Amino acid sequence: MTNENVLSIKALRKRNLTVIAVECVICLALNFLLFKFADVLGLPLYLDNVGTLLAAILGGYLPGIFVGFMTNIINCATDPTSIYYGFITVLIAVTSSFFAHKGCITIRKPHWLIVLIIILALIGGGIGTLLPWLLDDVYFDSESFSAVLVNAGITDTTLAQLLGNIIMDVLDKAVTVGLVIIILALIPPKVRSVLEFSGWMQKKMSDEDKNKLRHIGVRKISVRTKIMLILIVALIIMGTVATGISFVLFSNATIEQHFKLVEGVTNVITDIVDGDSVDRWMTEGESSEGYTETENLLYTILNSDDDIEYIYIYKILEDGCHVVFDLDVEGLAGGNPGDIVPFDESFAPYIPTLLAGEEIEPIITNDTFGNLLTVYKPIKDSSGNTVAYAAADVSMRHVEKYERNFSTGMISLFLAFFMVVFAVVLWVVEYHIVLPVNSMAECTDSFAFQSNEELETHVKRLNELGINTGDEIENLYHAVSKMASDSVDHLEDIQNKNETIKKMQNALIIVLADLVESRDKNTGDHVRKTAAYTKIIMEKMRELGYYTDTLTDEFIESVVDSAPLHDIGKIKVSDMILNKPGRLTDDEFVKMQSHAAEGSNILDQVIELVPDSDYLYEARNLAHYHHEKWNGRGYPDGISGENIPLSARIMAVADVFDALVSKRSYKDPFSFEQACDIIREGAGTHFDPKVAEAFLAAQEEAKKVAESFGKLKTGYTEDTHVDDSGKSR
Repeated sequence: MTNENVLSIKALRKRNLTVIAVECVICLALNFLLFKFADVLGLPLYLDNVGTLLAAILGGYLPGIFVGFMTNIINCATDPTSIYYGFITVLIAVTSSFFAHKGCITIRKPHWLIVLIIILALIGGGIGTLLPWLLDDVYFDSESFSAVLVNAGITDTTLAQLLGNIIMDVLDKAVTVGLVIIILALIPPKVRSVLEFSGWMQKKMSDEDKNKLRHIGVRKISVRTKIMLILIVALIIMGTVATGISFVLFSNATIEQHFKLVEGVTNVITDIVDGDSVDRWMTEGESSEGYTETENLLYTILNSDDDIEYIYIYKILEDGCHVVFDLDVEGLAGGNPGDIVPFDESFAPYIPTLLAGEEIEPIITNDTFGNLLTVYKPIKDSSGNTVAYAAADVSMRHVEKYERNFSTGMISLFLAFFMVVFAVVLWVVEYHIVLPVNSMAECTDSFAFQSNEELETHVKRLNELGINTGDEIENLYHAVSKMASDSVDHLEDIQNKNETIKKMQNALIIVLADLVESRDKNTGDHVRKTAAYTKIIMEKMRELGYYTDTLTDEFIESVVDSAPLHDIGKIKVSDMILNKPGRLTDDEFVKMQSHAAEGSNILDQVIELVPDSDYLYEARNLAHYHHEKWNGRGYPDGISGENIPLSARIMAVADVFDALVSKRSYKDPFSFEQACDIIREGAGTHFDPKVAEAFLAAQEEAKKVAESFGKLKTGYTEDTHVDDSGKSR
């Protein structure tokens, strides 16, 4: 591909990126505007996925994912939890892109539109409801459609809320898909084609060619699959490690935060409790001065933070914990002043320290009152002696709730980033690796030995790919293109040289055959004519369906090339016998017959020097067997039928026909018609019937060949006869 074309592809790609960027901005704006529109009108709809669907349908899955995910990112400015819903919008974008790729998003296929709406509702309404449950961020709205379902008889509010949200989301997605269909109808087809985000790093191909390149078979696992598997494993490992580390850090930070909370609470309690009044309060209870006021302050502290589970003040003695204050909480009444609460087993290690009036570290226990994070602070009297302990508990279920929320958020966030990264890498792998490599493979796969025109066509297609990934793939492409061009040039050079060598070879064969076969012009043309006749016969036989397994292009070429050597053995026969004008004696005929065996002997010697030449093997068959007859009465071996090589059976007809119509020193030429009659009469005795039939079927072509070498005798002569004595030459 020329530099101008490469620059053109780069310019088109840059323009495409600009168009897609504008498209994504418009679709993002559409999401927010329609959401605001529905909110202002008080519609029971969101309409915040119209732009996402539109980007996925027009641009492809990557722009759709970008618009959907960025919608959630921007929403984080007002609602931080929006980021956790990113993977839901990504799923919506991928689903829409898939349906669009399959050609299902059209008013002409309403059943597929219904399927799409239901799937999107299950994603948005189903997963969109499950996620808040995991985040402990769900409440039952008595004015929602879910409340209608509860009033209709669905007693399980959880199920009612799930069904209600899905049903309402079906309405939302139906309106969303409807709006998208309307917008698509308003966009001209030419504009829609421009809005597609292809990302080609080479010449753009049709969807059919693209799918073909995607599914080129491999021996084991494709590069795309390998990279995707590595990416999935890497992302899962990285995500698991990152989430695990983050969870541990968050859990430790949360526990530390709650320790500080409880420590702050106990510090406040020690500040407001009069240590000198503890023993009196424990004995007299609510009737004692200052007891009620202090208790009210403790309730104020308890209600100041939802995470605080219990607040109490105990005097630690040998027989247990003596209640001074023990505040009531929902579902559990506190102890009365003076009550003794036994030590939990988990406090056993701390009892000596508590009895000594010393401070202990914050502890986490799981005993009678549940899994609690507890802080004990000494309450001292005016003399500095520890008279009781102020204690506050935070239930670990609150910590676990925060941990669960954090884990759910991290997992949903990871899923969103996973899908975004996976989509981007898949796009890069497809357009930067798979399609360029498969394009090169498809163009070079057919670089078998073909005609120059076909090879040049494949090289042209390869050069027109214009791969410009700017990396090692592009380097490989340029190397393959150069190698292919050089190989075609080299093959052309080899073919030209082979053609020259073949012409020289055929010329030498003709010259040699002329020298051996003839001593005058009449018989000299014999080698050329018989070669032409054999070709005519073989092509007609193939046309008639005879011996098609044998009559390949290579076989026909070998027979035609080797035909001039069929009488090479005559070099061993004296000129006196060859040029004798009269009938041969018995001894002379025996010497004449020897030319068949002598010819094969000569060619055997040549074959030893050039063993890989197919035409020499056929030349040997022609030389040795062309005087054999179908009925077995020929020479030198007297074999019959299909035991005679096919090439020799063909030459037998060509040789006899040319001998008949040609003037020789010992006879005048037969007419063309008489020669054909003789061939016809010899079918089944002298000649293979199928070979004779093919010759007679192509006699007009044979006649043209005979006429091209001189005047051809026609008509019938009464005194012309055939010598069937067996001494023909």
